[in-house]
Amino acid sequence: MKHTRFAVSPLARAITFGLVFAPAAVLAQEADSPSEEEIEKIEVTGSLGSLPGQDVEAVFGFGKSILETPRSASTISDEQMSRFNVSDIDELVAFAPGTFTQSFFGVAGSLDIRGNPGETYFRGVKRLDNPGNYPTPIGASSRIDIVRGPASPIYGPSKIGGYLNFNPKSARASSGQYLDEPTGALSYTHGSWDKSVLTAEVGGPATVAGKEMGYYIYGEVENSGSYYENSATDQSILQASFNIDISDNLRIEFGGMYHKYDGNQVAGWNRLTQELVDNGTYITGTAQPLDTDGDGLISHDEYGAVDLGGQSEFNFYVPAAAFTDAEATPLMALENVGTTTLSGSQTLVAPEDRLENEANTLYFDVIYYTENWEIKNQLFYDGYDNINENAYGFSQFHDSWVVEDKLVFATEMDIDSLFAQIQISPSIRYTDFLHGDDFTYEYFNRRDLTMPSSALDKRQLSTQIGYNFDNYDEGNYLDLGLAVMTDLTWENGINLVLGARYDTIDIESTSRADLLLGADGTEAPITDSERVGGWSWNASFSYKTPWGLIPYVTRSRQATVIAGQGAEIPVSTLNASDATAFDDSNLLEFGIKGSFLDESLYFALAHYESDRTTYSAQNTVTNGVTDNSGTEFELRWAVNQSLVLTAGYSYNKTINVTSLNDGSQFGFFGLEDMVNLEDKSLVLGGNVIGLNLVGPGTSNPEGKKAGIPENIYTFTATYDFQNGYASSISVIDVDSTFSSFSGSVTLPSYTLINAGLSYQAEDWSVNMTVKNLTDERYFRANFSDLFGSQIVLPELPRHFNVKFDYKF
Repeated sequence: MKHTRFAVSPLARAITFGLVFAPAAVLAQEADSPSEEEIEKIEVTGSLGSLPGQDVEAVFGFGKSILETPRSASTISDEQMSRFNVSDIDELVAFAPGTFTQSFFGVAGSLDIRGNPGETYFRGVKRLDNPGNYPTPIGASSRIDIVRGPASPIYGPSKIGGYLNFNPKSARASSGQYLDEPTGALSYTHGSWDKSVLTAEVGGPATVAGKEMGYYIYGEVENSGSYYENSATDQSILQASFNIDISDNLRIEFGGMYHKYDGNQVAGWNRLTQELVDNGTYITGTAQPLDTDGDGLISHDEYGAVDLGGQSEFNFYVPAAAFTDAEATPLMALENVGTTTLSGSQTLVAPEDRLENEANTLYFDVIYYTENWEIKNQLFYDGYDNINENAYGFSQFHDSWVVEDKLVFATEMDIDSLFAQIQISPSIRYTDFLHGDDFTYEYFNRRDLTMPSSALDKRQLSTQIGYNFDNYDEGNYLDLGLAVMTDLTWENGINLVLGARYDTIDIESTSRADLLLGADGTEAPITDSERVGGWSWNASFSYKTPWGLIPYVTRSRQATVIAGQGAEIPVSTLNASDATAFDDSNLLEFGIKGSFLDESLYFALAHYESDRTTYSAQNTVTNGVTDNSGTEFELRWAVNQSLVLTAGYSYNKTINVTSLNDGSQFGFFGLEDMVNLEDKSLVLGGNVIGLNLVGPGTSNPEGKKAGIPENIYTFTATYDFQNGYASSISVIDVDSTFSSFSGSVTLPSYTLINAGLSYQAEDWSVNMTVKNLTDERYFRANFSDLFGSQIVLPELPRHFNVKFDYKF
């Protein structure tokens, strides 16, 4: 079947630009010309912090600007996020190439970067993994740094894709201590589907025992509805940070963040077919009852007593084409079968579904200066308590935390024409985990989305009864690391960044066998331990030419720890021949950056090749074994004091190496996979699983990862009319992609346009943004490696946000 593009006509684009810029243009004609003093101020601040002039330590640990850093990276300022009304990490793709993110059951937890799950850092220290445990609070950021590719050795083991470094608003304490008096702001955001967000922040100077101190406190409360039925968000955030100058050469910085989130996951549409994606045509019908004891839930035993996988020895098919009508068991068939047109708001969410997370993050830094050295000790804590329950048959919990202490000795020196910076950093990181999950009887298709969830689809969950888990792991791991980095810059423009690190990690894990599915409660726990370790290194070369161009090349090898959604490392990966909890990745990246027109125009072009080295070192959810290649382009241009433009392009090709090596990928088969199944309703009350064949002669000959478009184009523009009014527009143009590894369902390409108009007075402002202005119909793949043939997330239609700010 040929799939046409949902195109935006030239007329529609013209109307879009007219709607955004015309009203403000009329208002601008009424404004007086700004004075020379005002123009001078605008020239300094008019870029909205989009240009890479500020030093960013999130890449190598040195104070290098993004322009001078020999890696592909981007920063997004709070001014940009405010002007464009950015509300979650999925929107960051408009400002940072290489960051398109698949749906993780509707929860914007972490970015996908270069086709792989990314990580999140807080002030330069890695947090616990968050693939979809809770949405990362973008609104609480003063700046976001996005680094594409693994972290440098100074930061320790990291994933292959890259990471987001979160700079909290409370970090403004460093400027707050120089204020003459306290300052702050209040804001309220209202939007479609009862969106309601209230924030307050205050910062200023103080003294403690005669010592100068700065503080900044930020709070946020949200109580919002959702486009998706049975879904809502309640969350609260509190951040605080303090800086105290103990003496001229001793300073401490401390603070933290508390984040409580109550919401739910959104699996999206079930009973997935190409017709459903193209036209909204949905197969209706009810599953047959299995609740034999009448308690309103299907227990593990009730599911285990019947065959809902098909008549074969192991209910396991290779390939999906092997499944025919004759293989279906009677109980798998739907009753009262029909079709209807499904709304995007009708998704697989039950009223009692819940995703609740309580996260605490703390830091305490001591910075001491000697005549030649800066000595900085960073003490960091991050922990979360999480529970996730879904009526269709999945539950899990995490109760995990991490403590890291990193000591950095830094110095710099001039040797003739050479300027050298050196960092030596020993560190210790201890992670403690408790994790359980329950997924064996996970049936997406039993529920008819035109009807409420009922005893026909609701399953008894392990988190509710305390047993029948598929995994129940508790343990810890201790990482002792030592890193050395140097940044060498010569007057002729040559720069070398070199570094190495060694990590030793002691892992201990226990599986509670007595709590697992099929246990009788008398089984003894299974405990194992292992010591792993290895080297990481980085070598970067760049040359700052006299005419403003900076070509560079970087080679690196970076260690990584393969942990799960709750930071757990299961016993099965320790001392095993077919699995491991430790691996490393290789990166080759080369590119060119430049700054022109009095540093008002910046561009960066990069090509990368990266791969993981061990086939068996895979966690499908958080850390897959992939081979990646691609190209990224970024342009930022402050044209004048009013107009700021950005553009981006990403090409990405990600290969699942483990699947290609094995010749297959395990998955839940969808209706389009089973090409020899004539009556699709015969299986929707059950679940057919098996291996999708990979390699030459199959539907996925290269083993390409699904859900990540190969080509993405972005453009943003904002115009400040110098009379308080400003307009903004962002455009994201995305290739079509497959919803699953099997490639049986195509998600169409789309062009997403957001546009806004704002007004800024002396102490108050209002910003209205229309998102998905042209009401584009588009989709995001949901867990494409495993479930993508059965479910997909329909994205939001046209909607709006209005934000009111008051500053004092």
